[in-house]
Amino acid sequence: MIHHPVQISEEIKTLNVISDAFEDGGHIPLKYTSDGENINPPLSIKNIPLEAKSLALIVEDPDAPIRPWIHWLVWNIPVSGKIDEDSIPGTEGWNSFSKIHYGGPCPPSRTHRYTFKVYALDELLNLHVASNKVEMEKAMSKHIIAFGELTGLYKKAEY
Repeated sequence: MIHHPVQISEEIKTLNVISDAFEDGGHIPLKYTSDGENINPPLSIKNIPLEAKSLALIVEDPDAPIRPWIHWLVWNIPVSGKIDEDSIPGTEGWNSFSKIHYGGPCPPSRTHRYTFKVYALDELLNLHVASNKVEMEKAMSKHIIAFGELTGLYKKAEY
């Protein structure tokens, strides 16, 4: 069972989340970080249940000081099974950079983990643009039918 704030029951199906840019547990290429082009990596989502009406995505750094750092919130993503590189796949929310868009890995020190959490939902979310993570999790909590995640690593280069 994956630990996280949104309650994931045992009946939830498992999504397979992969990227052509990096392997699960592998290093995120510079291009997708604040030190590079600062664009989102491509994602592929497999095993989406037929009853799914939308996908949602939370990208965060659980190793950030004090609390997890939110890099990207997106909901009402079509169930096509892919999120293209450098895209806006759905409605975006407010991240920890105080922006409404993807913010790439930017750890202050040491290697940090970055989780790309994907949720298949049985409905579209009725959230206003710029909602935050708490609002998003509350809105989707009773509508999650599948979940999967991909973890990447990143550490700033030493100059």
